[in-house]
Amino acid sequence: MPTLRIALAQDNPVVGDLDRNAELIRSAATAATAAGAHLLATGEQSLTGYPVEDLALRHSFVEASRERLARLAEEIAADGNGALPVAVGYLDADGSVPANIGAVGGRGIRNALALIQDGKVLFRYYKRHFPNYGVFDEERYFVPGHELHLARIGGVDVAFTICEDVWGGVPIAAAAQARAGLVVNVNASPYEQGKQERRRAIVEQRAAEAGAPIAYLNIVGGQDELVFDGGSFITAADGRLLASGRRFGSELLVADLELAAAGEGDLANHSATEMSTVLHVLSEEPAAVETRIEPPFAPELDRLEEIWEALRLGLGDYVRKNGFKSVVFGLSGGIDSALTAVLARDAIGADKVHVVAMPSQYSSQHSVDDAADLAERCGLHYSVEPIQPMVDAYVSQIALSGLAVENLQARVRGTLLMALSNQHGHLVLAPGNKSEYAVGYSTIYGDAVGGFAPIKDVYKTLVYELATWRNEKARSLGETEPIPENTILKPPSAELRPDQKDTDSLPDYEILDGILAGYVDSDSGREDLLGQGYPADVVERITGLVDGAEYKRRQSAPGTKITIKSFGKDRRLPITNQFRGKPGRGK
Repeated sequence: MPTLRIALAQDNPVVGDLDRNAELIRSAATAATAAGAHLLATGEQSLTGYPVEDLALRHSFVEASRERLARLAEEIAADGNGALPVAVGYLDADGSVPANIGAVGGRGIRNALALIQDGKVLFRYYKRHFPNYGVFDEERYFVPGHELHLARIGGVDVAFTICEDVWGGVPIAAAAQARAGLVVNVNASPYEQGKQERRRAIVEQRAAEAGAPIAYLNIVGGQDELVFDGGSFITAADGRLLASGRRFGSELLVADLELAAAGEGDLANHSATEMSTVLHVLSEEPAAVETRIEPPFAPELDRLEEIWEALRLGLGDYVRKNGFKSVVFGLSGGIDSALTAVLARDAIGADKVHVVAMPSQYSSQHSVDDAADLAERCGLHYSVEPIQPMVDAYVSQIALSGLAVENLQARVRGTLLMALSNQHGHLVLAPGNKSEYAVGYSTIYGDAVGGFAPIKDVYKTLVYELATWRNEKARSLGETEPIPENTILKPPSAELRPDQKDTDSLPDYEILDGILAGYVDSDSGREDLLGQGYPADVVERITGLVDGAEYKRRQSAPGTKITIKSFGKDRRLPITNQFRGKPGRGK
């Protein structure tokens, strides 16, 4: 059987930065050539970044993508890597782009892959299946392709597919009918908990159907709410894992694969069910491999480390890619801001993290002490700005009491943080968690203020798990535990009135998060939640709070997605909505 050495460039592109992304591809081509690779693949829309969203509707951007691809082919050849076939993801259009979204006669905007060699584009493959669920709405932009392209490289027929094509399956069936020896599937697949296991399961199934190994390549990096976790891998037709790449980091994964030789005759140029196939012969003779390389196998991550790495990368890339040099937020001595502080330190470095304690007359001394302790443990820039004089100035001008005064404290803090942002150019972080955002227990223009919310998709119970895990990790490395024990053990409180506790107005977080996971993440109705044993009065109250807080969430900062349904693109409900449902009826 011929041996093909393939290289998978698991890189971190930036949406819209065509030149920077082209440089990543050029560097990968140079490294792949040096490694003796016979084929290099880059990620889905590696040239444009992903998702481009409504940039796809700009003719100028589509044309810039097409033009940059042509120049990239010439640049790779000029670098001395022209003999290397390189698969590049980019944005294309078949003919003229229609003014309306969609296609007329199969013409329109394309999520595309091009194979380039010797300074030229050999062929263009157009994605066949489009995700149109969760954070995806590719049917808004793209029209499907109907040709599967195969390249004969070193005597092996290699089929090229894009992301959802491996889930939809039609291109895989076409590859099987064409007797492909290898299927390359390039992806921009965002992270959520448990997704890597689902990816591997579907790829194992499709590899069996194709009768050939599948090389699954995923990009890495943060893009607004999304974070791409890499984790590229190669699966054999019998389900064996042949190689795997690291999670949450860039890497050039190089592997030697023993593959089936191309068959006799013109086996690829025929029509398969729903797709025709086209064969491009690059080289018939088996590729030379003098010394076999050992396949790489990246270590597996446990559940909490995986989540932490997703949050760390999502925050770090949001800061870096948007041109911020530092962050600032309030450090209250509570668990949420403590976790945000450690996460920010891990993401961008302690010297770039500024935290401010803003005590009021209701702030406990232990909270102030815990905040100072954490800042010292983590080496953060720390300052104290008492807010009571500012609150008193407001109250002296306008009569306020009760909840209005509680929220005023939060809004004074928000104003102070935004002033520091304006003065020093910091990005303000909002340290609220998913449980609070769900039920509206955050003050709009107050503690919810900020440009990014790092733990917005993290339920309160998971906040505690992550805090405990991060301290345990520090101990295992012989480092100082970053989060004071008292911060983890004390009852959570907003400290906006005397002796306030979260449990004064909310059920235990284990119960609350269970209801929220059903109602928010799984779209369970009230009847479903009652069937799970939750008390009717608690279900009614919590679901009512969730429904009533939609207007707040619509105005909240973006935050890294880690669950199956994050607030924002995943969950789209009307603000003006009088349907509440009733016990005994699903909603």
